[in-house]
Amino acid sequence: MKTIVILGAGKSSTYLIDYLAGTCGPERQLILADLDLSNAQAKIQNKPFTSAVAIHTSEESQRKALIAQADVVISMLPAFMHPIIAKDCLELEKHFFTASYESEELRKMKPEIERKGLLFLNECGLDPGIDHMSAMKIIDEAKSRGEEILSFKSYCGGLLAPESEDNPWKYKFTWNPRNVVLAGQGTSRYIEKGDYKYVPYHRLFGRNETLSFPGLGNFDGYPNRDSLSYRSIYGLENIPTLLRGTLRREGFCKAWDVFVQLGMTEDSYSMELPKGCTFRQYLNAFLPWHEALTVEEKLADLIPDLDFPTFEKLQWLGLFDDRPLPLAEGSPSKILQAILEKEWALRPEDKDMIVMQHLFEIKTNHGIKKVTSSLVSFGQDANLTAMAKTVGLPLAIAVDLFLKGEISLSGLQIPVISELYEPILSELEKFGIRFEEKTELNTD
Repeated sequence: MKTIVILGAGKSSTYLIDYLAGTCGPERQLILADLDLSNAQAKIQNKPFTSAVAIHTSEESQRKALIAQADVVISMLPAFMHPIIAKDCLELEKHFFTASYESEELRKMKPEIERKGLLFLNECGLDPGIDHMSAMKIIDEAKSRGEEILSFKSYCGGLLAPESEDNPWKYKFTWNPRNVVLAGQGTSRYIEKGDYKYVPYHRLFGRNETLSFPGLGNFDGYPNRDSLSYRSIYGLENIPTLLRGTLRREGFCKAWDVFVQLGMTEDSYSMELPKGCTFRQYLNAFLPWHEALTVEEKLADLIPDLDFPTFEKLQWLGLFDDRPLPLAEGSPSKILQAILEKEWALRPEDKDMIVMQHLFEIKTNHGIKKVTSSLVSFGQDANLTAMAKTVGLPLAIAVDLFLKGEISLSGLQIPVISELYEPILSELEKFGIRFEEKTELNTD
């Protein structure tokens, strides 16, 4: 009997667990391990050939005893835990799968992974994951026709379905709030028309591109931290333009940039605000002192392009109110996060939305072809989210195909080769996860 061990039963694991539990039988079993045993039990719902166990992943002996039972280990734990789990899998000679980015720690394991004939598959979720697979399908098809890819831009966002956009930001947390608050920190880099571009964090949210989706309207797209490394990953070493970015609703970036300019997303020091400190006092802490001007007036002086839609977003969060902060000690970003976690919390009936768009310019024998490939996926409610669906299903499908012998790869891999992306994309279409392509040919 083949045994799958899933570590972590969080919100993003729901579809992964359901899919793989449905493949279990006399030849395959699933063990779901989580710190919260009752949560794990609720996720597997007493399905045949499945079981739930409680685990403290920091306890090495307990962790290794569980991994020793597995043929395949799937880590849905926080990213910092992946190298630890991967090291255990390497030692115990178990295959390892994640939806997270391939880390430098895992790259150092590559020779031994290959020597032991194991498959360590990373970046097989949404972004990274579906973005790689759908892009490589277009890239490989173009190359097979002898065409040259001149430009490739790819954007993805986890947002709200239109019917749940009930605040001026048109945003709520559908994934890790900490990652949202700290998104973009560092310097973003990409290449455009052969010119290298470097965007420091304090300029990032002022450098967006407008993207449109039929029936959904406009979105802000801003560059991710590192696009340049994807030239080699996608086999586009000489491409003149390559950019990967994140999508937010139109107007979001301008408002978020206020937080960046004020320093409210800073995480390098701790604030110790007085007991009973209010939202208004927290905002005022980042503004200069003035004997006569109000907080609103000082903010307008400091942010010259502060327009009404931006002001409305800040006002809706309560930043001008005299009510107590939910957190008075911690870094500015942690205090901001505490505010946002309350105001941007998903209600049970809320539906999320995943939007992804690839923009290609391809040189053909007949002229320059522009290809726009778009994915839109909607969640059902706050538990059965589009985020969980698009993160969990690609990984589940990959594990199932591997255990059935339909994927015969070994080594350290991400899903950028046809043996991986073709069957996974095909299976995803059965769940409504499919791209719509629009092509325009310029013969001038």
